[in-house]
Amino acid sequence: MAHHLQRLEADSPSRQESWESNTESVRDDIYDYIRENGRTYHRHAAGSYLYPNDEAERERLELQHELLKILLGMRNYFAPLQRPKKILDVGTGTGKWAVEMANEFPECEVTGTDLSPIQPEWVPENVQFIIDDAAEDDWLIQPDTYDYIHTRLLLGCFEDFREVIRKSYRYLKPGGWMESQEVYPTLYCDDGTMSENYPFLEWTRTQDSAAMNVGRPLRIANKLKRWYEQQGFVDVHEEVFKLPINPWPKDPQLKMLGRFNENGLLEGLQAFSLAWFHRGLGWTKDEIEVYLVQVRKAISDRNVHAYHKVYVVWGRKPHPWEAGAKTTATAAASDAS
Repeated sequence: MAHHLQRLEADSPSRQESWESNTESVRDDIYDYIRENGRTYHRHAAGSYLYPNDEAERERLELQHELLKILLGMRNYFAPLQRPKKILDVGTGTGKWAVEMANEFPECEVTGTDLSPIQPEWVPENVQFIIDDAAEDDWLIQPDTYDYIHTRLLLGCFEDFREVIRKSYRYLKPGGWMESQEVYPTLYCDDGTMSENYPFLEWTRTQDSAAMNVGRPLRIANKLKRWYEQQGFVDVHEEVFKLPINPWPKDPQLKMLGRFNENGLLEGLQAFSLAWFHRGLGWTKDEIEVYLVQVRKAISDRNVHAYHKVYVVWGRKPHPWEAGAKTTATAAASDAS
């Protein structure tokens, strides 16, 4: 077991210089978290990620991982992976997914990137965690490097998620897979039990307005399949799962998922609201806390049969000889135009 925390390796003298300067600056400020309204936030590329990184949020992220794994049938991935050698997890969070993938594929080098150093110190030898901003134009790695690139719950993290798809396409080997697992924040209800003035529904609209004001769109999950195809991915698949907001369903499996999700929503509601409403709408912490009282009650109301949709999308980067395939050179020329 070993601990890894670094920047991505350079592949040229100029990149080496950039990497060294970046590494030095990361060392200087990486643990000097920004404090705002009683929570802490990442310092590296400050302000680009609006969720906190403190202990309460880490615990919520761990619960979220388990919840999603159950929802997805105990699967960490849907792409048909066959002995991958290099995997990249963009926005790895606590690194739980990366560690599990490293254990499943012991011959594979698994790299997780994030803005916050909140990953465990002791991990399998084939895992490394890197402090890096996926919004940067250059990920400081060679094109055609990875067999599989994974993203999960990155809604609200980027000004345009299509850029992440574009860069992932560039850094995937021909024949490699990209996969995204995202929740769609809009609430759904199939039986009329959710009214238009349901406080949690109103909260989702308020959060969406705040997200648009700060230029970090949340509603990306239902667009992923189209974006993958537009980028040039082939064999693109989409699966959609229902995630109840509390234990209202009669089905035992869905009821259990609803109970997990309710706990996660209640634990995370402040984290989902503070920076968004403060920076995006100008609300004070007191105004936000008062507003959230009714929202919490609404989340736990078993009479409202609401749910979120979780989208899983995966696609393959075609080989150069496949009809219509975008080569890295063609993609680079297109990006430059």
